[in-house]
Amino acid sequence: MIGEPVRPGARKYVLFDVDGTLIDAVDNQRRVWRVWAERYGLDPDAVHQVALGTRPMETFAEVVPDRDPRECLAVLHELEDEDVRSGVYGAFDGASELLNALPPGAWALVTSNYEHRVRGRFARTGLPVPDVIVDAASVAEGKPSPVPYLLSAERLGAGPEDCLVVEDAPSGVLSGLRAGMTVWGVNTPVAADGVHRHFGSLREAVRDILAFTEGNAEGPRP
Repeated sequence: MIGEPVRPGARKYVLFDVDGTLIDAVDNQRRVWRVWAERYGLDPDAVHQVALGTRPMETFAEVVPDRDPRECLAVLHELEDEDVRSGVYGAFDGASELLNALPPGAWALVTSNYEHRVRGRFARTGLPVPDVIVDAASVAEGKPSPVPYLLSAERLGAGPEDCLVVEDAPSGVLSGLRAGMTVWGVNTPVAADGVHRHFGSLREAVRDILAFTEGNAEGPRP
């Protein structure tokens, strides 16, 4: 582990990824991509494997290079919106307790999804919504660029050195690190490269995240 860029005494802020970190949407994403692939006569498993490691437009370029990517994206968005309305979602254990305990104005959501879907999923799972949400429409460059996390810090009035990023995906981890923030990984069996701390589940991290907001970067060990 490397040293955490934290200033003692300054107010601390927590920036959360959403899917895979607070909301368990793995099955939903797989189902959406399966239906999308079937509409184009493609192997759903093969398409999902590509989609796991690329952004949608990159996925389309690889799996349906002869189709209009704007049309492909419109179909995907239609399916994702329907899934928000009718799909079954669950918040990870500890998410509700954690978000409800955080000081108002001290946390934000930073997602590669869109705000209306995030709000829909949070409404379905009973999670509180913060004042600041940086979504795919907020930035020209998504993760692993530092831009999403830097923008969220700016909107909170925070310096990067006073922010904790909580992520599950390597691209999000890299985004937070490039932004000069403390980055903790959750919900994965193995730590992503560069994380300052790693927790096998969000539940294991709750106590330490709350301690961070109180000015204790390390917090009590689980």
